[in-house]
Amino acid sequence: MPKGLPFELKSYLALVELTGKCIRTDKKGAILESQPILSRLNIEPDNWMKLTTQFSRIFHGAVGREQVLTAYCETLKKRRRTNLANCERLLV
Repeated sequence: MPKGLPFELKSYLALVELTGKCIRTDKKGAILESQPILSRLNIEPDNWMKLTTQFSRIFHGAVGREQVLTAYCETLKKRRRTNLANCERLLV
């Protein structure tokens, strides 16, 4: 397993393949609740589909969990965490 990543390459590739099958109408597939990467990252399958198909419409700027966004904004001396509501809704 690569240092810093909470999953193996094999699991990541399986998620990518399933995601592609869900997005393309000519392929058959579904992302199950038991998908190991999503479980480890605590991301719901429906939220994953929104993240992969609508990312640039949902987010503008930094994206991450609350503590990471807070640290990022403090470093840049920004007062507002622009994407916090969408991050909390989709990533938690």
